[in-house]
Amino acid sequence: MKVEIDAFSGFRVYPSKGKLFVRGDSKVFRFSSSKNSSLFLQRKNPRKIAWTQVYRRMHKKGITEEVAKKRSRRTVKHQRGIVGADLATIAARRNQTAAVRNQQRISAIAKAKTEKKEKESKKAKPARAPVASGPRVSKQQMKGGKGGR
Repeated sequence: MKVEIDAFSGFRVYPSKGKLFVRGDSKVFRFSSSKNSSLFLQRKNPRKIAWTQVYRRMHKKGITEEVAKKRSRRTVKHQRGIVGADLATIAARRNQTAAVRNQQRISAIAKAKTEKKEKESKKAKPARAPVASGPRVSKQQMKGGKGGR
């Protein structure tokens, strides 16, 4: 038994049932009912008529049980080193306790303070030596002018 498909609705047309329409260019159309053939001859679009198979296929109706849920990819997290610290250093820092971290902070601050004091003491020592005082010369005298007489 050969089952045909309705040209308009997409339903099955069993042998000896429905209508057969042959167009002028010899193309054959089969319809399961006069309703389908009438709508076809009115040039209605089966994609816009809600009960047709074409409409249901286009709007993804009734296929939820056939198709499994689409799987989404999980993002994979990678651990990488950054500039100035490799992965081992980062892991060591992460595993430190708060007390050790606090102790390191205090020692770093103390070290910075001592370095600052040393820098300031070096700056203060080489002060400018006083310039030997001699007869004052004005700008005009340097140029060769008469100068203050």
